[in-house]
Amino acid sequence: MALIAIQAELGGTPVALAWVVNAFALGFGCLVMAAGSLADQWGRKKVFCAGLAAFVFLSASASMADGVVLLDVLRGAQGIAAALTMAGGSASLAQEFHGHERTKAYSLLGTAFGLGLASGPVLAGLMVDTLGWRSIFWLGSVFGTLALLIALPTMRDTRDPDAALLDLRGLITFTVSLLLFTTAIMRLTGSEVSELETCSTLILAMAVFVLFIGLERNHQRPMLDLSLFGDWRFVGVQLLPIATAVCFIVLLIVLPIRLIAAQNMPAIEAGTLMIALCGPMMIIPYGASVLSRHAPATLICCVGLLIAAAALAWLATVPTEASWYRFAAPMVVIGIGAGLPWGLMDDLSISVVPLERSGMATGIFTTMRACGEAICVAGALAIFSTIIGLELSADGFSKTSSTLPAQMAMGKLNDAQDAEIFSRAFSTLLYVLSATTFVLGVICVAAFAYTDKANREPE
Repeated sequence: MALIAIQAELGGTPVALAWVVNAFALGFGCLVMAAGSLADQWGRKKVFCAGLAAFVFLSASASMADGVVLLDVLRGAQGIAAALTMAGGSASLAQEFHGHERTKAYSLLGTAFGLGLASGPVLAGLMVDTLGWRSIFWLGSVFGTLALLIALPTMRDTRDPDAALLDLRGLITFTVSLLLFTTAIMRLTGSEVSELETCSTLILAMAVFVLFIGLERNHQRPMLDLSLFGDWRFVGVQLLPIATAVCFIVLLIVLPIRLIAAQNMPAIEAGTLMIALCGPMMIIPYGASVLSRHAPATLICCVGLLIAAAALAWLATVPTEASWYRFAAPMVVIGIGAGLPWGLMDDLSISVVPLERSGMATGIFTTMRACGEAICVAGALAIFSTIIGLELSADGFSKTSSTLPAQMAMGKLNDAQDAEIFSRAFSTLLYVLSATTFVLGVICVAAFAYTDKANREPE
């Protein structure tokens, strides 16, 4: 909601602006596995409260940033603080609740996420229009402070007595590989970086990741327990956050850009319309936990992904000049589909490991969620930029600047023709997201079905 306002005040290239989003997600994704290990070792409450205090301070600092690069750095640090908060808090829930009560607790956590997602665009749009984009970060500080004041006197501190020291070599190699991989993807957005340099970055990222895998295989208590990936059910659970990132998180970034830039909506109106997408998240995650008493949670998750895939294709058919309710209808269905696995997948990820390793399990799953979000958003913007470039070429703009598609993807449109090209490319992007969500849903169905069949076979 604030990217266009940030660009208007601070300037910055399309890549620098994209890092406002991705720096947070990468800081979160790189550290959340390590944060899970720290929560097991030092205590879940200590890690939760330390992360929350740092988040409050960094949010206030981000509100005073005087350049895009500084804002990117602060956003990355915010992500690290959020990783500590999420890993410590989620692992604490696993210790306090058991059985269906734990499923309900995580579903309520998902509902809380949904409340933030539903109200966030409206509040952000209102604050950007009236108080400026900097006020958004002050709001984060306020809510963080309230959470900290509640947590300090009420949370019970727990830890894993057998926890090992932090796997520093694994942390460093994983972080480097993820940064290189995401940077390479973002360079595909039509910038002036050469294809050779982009390919070299990808190859280096894969080489460092192979080194990370080798180190983890030989570590007594690794940050990433590779043996878990021998369980197809666990693999299927790890794909769920990637699928929800594709069908839901990506839309949180690109849909407001379309509404504000291509359809000339004020930020507050665009934020209000985003309730159609995010509103179901306030209800559906908890409803899914109730439904899981009568149907397998894995089935509910997979059905949700298929619903979201169909609704994405539906949204792609809505023309730019259509009335608001024609946009809202498929957005509501996408929110319903994404909301079904949203509150169940956290509990599913923990249910396949011993309870005392809940911090590690939370770290792995949340890493998949955060990295999936960062990579999916960066990848979607790269794909969107590529599609815009193809649309420009089809319309006869063969001599345009190499950075123009990326600028248009971030909402810099000069005239009605740019808006038309943007809208056509956006519809194509939605079809790509729909197909990707469908494929991931089918893979999850196969993974869960295979595991269930193996469990029924006699030894």
